[in-house]
Amino acid sequence: MFKKLPVFLFLLLPFVALSQSGRLMRPGASKTASDTTSRGKVRPDMKATTAADTIATIAMYKIITLQRDTIAIDTALTIQKEYATNYLRRDNFGLLPLPNDGQSYNTLDFGLTKFDPFPSFGFKAKHFAYMDAEDVNYYSVATPYTDLMYRSTQSQGQILDALIAVNTSENLNLFVGYKGLRSIGKYINSISSNGVFRLGGSYNTTSKRYFLKFHFTGQDFSNEENGGIVDTSLFESGENPYTNRERLEVYFNDAKSLLKGNRYFIDHTFRLSKTNPNSIVLHHQFNFENKFFEFTQPTLSDRFGSAYTTSINNKTRYNRMYNLVGAAYSNQTVGDIEFYVENYNYNYFYRTVIYNNNPKPRIPNSISDEIYNYGAKYTYHKDKWYGTALVSNSITNQSLSNIDLQARYKFDERNVISAKYQNMNKLPDLNYNLYQSDYKEYNWSYNNKNEKINSFEFDAKTQWLDASLQYTILKDHLYFKDQFIPTAPDTILNVKPFQYAGTINYLSLKAHREFKFWKLGFDNTVLYQNVQQGEGVLNVPSFVTRNTLYYSDLWFKKALFIQTGVTFQYFSKYYANDYNPLIGEFYSQTDKKIGGFPLMDFFINLKIQEFKLFVKAEHFNSSMSGYNFYSAPNYPYRDFTVRFGIIWNFFS
Repeated sequence: MFKKLPVFLFLLLPFVALSQSGRLMRPGASKTASDTTSRGKVRPDMKATTAADTIATIAMYKIITLQRDTIAIDTALTIQKEYATNYLRRDNFGLLPLPNDGQSYNTLDFGLTKFDPFPSFGFKAKHFAYMDAEDVNYYSVATPYTDLMYRSTQSQGQILDALIAVNTSENLNLFVGYKGLRSIGKYINSISSNGVFRLGGSYNTTSKRYFLKFHFTGQDFSNEENGGIVDTSLFESGENPYTNRERLEVYFNDAKSLLKGNRYFIDHTFRLSKTNPNSIVLHHQFNFENKFFEFTQPTLSDRFGSAYTTSINNKTRYNRMYNLVGAAYSNQTVGDIEFYVENYNYNYFYRTVIYNNNPKPRIPNSISDEIYNYGAKYTYHKDKWYGTALVSNSITNQSLSNIDLQARYKFDERNVISAKYQNMNKLPDLNYNLYQSDYKEYNWSYNNKNEKINSFEFDAKTQWLDASLQYTILKDHLYFKDQFIPTAPDTILNVKPFQYAGTINYLSLKAHREFKFWKLGFDNTVLYQNVQQGEGVLNVPSFVTRNTLYYSDLWFKKALFIQTGVTFQYFSKYYANDYNPLIGEFYSQTDKKIGGFPLMDFFINLKIQEFKLFVKAEHFNSSMSGYNFYSAPNYPYRDFTVRFGIIWNFFS
């Protein structure tokens, strides 16, 4: 790969020459002005002619979230963009990837965990790249906007993420996007093949009385599952032939998992008054989604014990329909208040029933329910204050509730403080209550209690330091762990759900600070975590850090922006959760610690107008620090790999 680097740089020379006559965006510009000239207009290559022969400014290219937050499209090349150049396309600090791209992530930062009072499908290890309704963005663009991202993967394969958004009129926007991945991987039976398709748009009437957002997503995540390395001492030896990772024996040679889901989503509002913007607004949201998780294994393995059949085909099906109907009132002095009713209807099922020598099923084939909630949300935004208060509770007898209070005070653009409190009574995820498998030990039917979550968060973003504090109290916490069988070999996994009756106290403190001098930058993020619990239920490292020293400059008469540096990452040793592909979940263990090894990446990023080239030597210190690096107890972290990729934005 290093031999190819001069070729890539040579191919860039025509772009450098062509860009001499154009303007370059100011590197490190803010999101509200990242592509503007000193007069606030887009460069000549981004001009858009309208009926009035006007010039489109960067402010006319917007990303709009489901929560109606508006973000200007940003093509700046910053160190934060470097962190987001990965499969997830977001900063993955606190996540530790498994060996191949498109696999799962071990969670180092428990603060990244989000809770929902409604029961979800489960199989959380397979959902890191799954786009929920809140993850789909909407657009408003003056001219057609295209975002392309390409990145190389492990051994053979690539990641391609492409999106185009078009305003057919000022009021109607349509977008279509697809993110696909195929990666062979370094180990036996580890191919990843994922695809995420999204199609949608937004519309509003000229009078601004009616607003509509809608989308469809079709997502599938296919992974060959090898179960990890059988003898990790061979990996740690660092000797030939085991440095060729395909020589290492793995637990499964033909197992495969597949998560697939489709979603149809609509969110729209209508203001009753034609002239009064403070009148009542009606709100309706519809979300229908169906999913399934399937694990297949033609050859039985002793890893999971005995089976009912000679080959494994486990398939868990799920569908849910969600409706919200509400009425909101807006007043510039008082704020906005909305009262709503929610209906959540789900069906989680199998097409088999498991009996013992008893006419009553030992393991039923389905869980289904219909939940009605009522709630109210209040929003206040005036001057430097912004706050929300949400309260919801069940009308039916499922006993779930949620209180969410947030407040923010903005001193100026560089100094903002915020606080959040959440009290939730959460229904268990469905795979904790029911699971069926052809493996005999992986069948259960439970009636777990609701989980209780109390969380306090404080956040400060200042010109000197960004810092956040989180304190969470968990009661009746649900988790997976390996249940020891005295008569079985140590290699057998018997993972089942458990509910911890005690209280777990979780505390985290995260700080971020970037120092800049001349053309150098030093970006630092540090996380401290402390867990108080009676058993080893919630396992996280006490200390996580990421530090990046980099150089940035403008070359070739300011036509080329270059950014290059080294990133150092480290987390302290701890009993990390292990991964069980049969159930698509991580489980708690107290047998083996991982961590305590440095991860170092070297990167070169180049930007010419809206074209960016990324070249990265990932974990280049792997052979220097010893082969004792793991993402989970039986899954090594990635070896030294050279990656390259591009991001290209078009505005016409």
